[in-house]
Amino acid sequence: MEEKKWYVVNTYSGHENKVKEKLQMRTESMGMQDYIYRIIVPETTEVELKDGVKKEKVKKMFPGYILVEMIMSDEAWYIVRNTPGVTGFIGSSGKGAKPTPLLPQEIDRILANMGISRMDENTELNKGDKVSIIDGPFKGMEGTIDTVDLENNHLNVLIDLFGQETPVEVELFQVSKL
Repeated sequence: MEEKKWYVVNTYSGHENKVKEKLQMRTESMGMQDYIYRIIVPETTEVELKDGVKKEKVKKMFPGYILVEMIMSDEAWYIVRNTPGVTGFIGSSGKGAKPTPLLPQEIDRILANMGISRMDENTELNKGDKVSIIDGPFKGMEGTIDTVDLENNHLNVLIDLFGQETPVEVELFQVSKL
């Protein structure tokens, strides 16, 4: 079975939240919760100063797009693609070709701006888990998780450096679980 990955879905601009709701309803009604997981409209909160009053304003990071965490199966692909308001997947050539998922570092940066994480600390990252560092100065090294700080998207990983166990701090997008 394939692993879940993040995909970018194109929608009609201004209809992102409606498409998200419809897709969630379709996922539940068709029993596809094991294939379609999280559906996110990428948004950030900005503080504006207008007439001396601070106002928080929610702004869409990518108008016309939603992010879907899913396992790409024929059924899941069909459900997402045929949801009202969806115009297609980004990274697909069309003609029935399956789209390419976002890279872990791409989705981590987007989700970090929203204050959420790609990883689920309760099920995916635990102290003692083995990880491979896939980005940064320690790229290519393997280590063991010592501490998890999902609030700041950081991990302390113990790596073998010159025969000595050394703690290094890395961001979530810089590791993949072994």
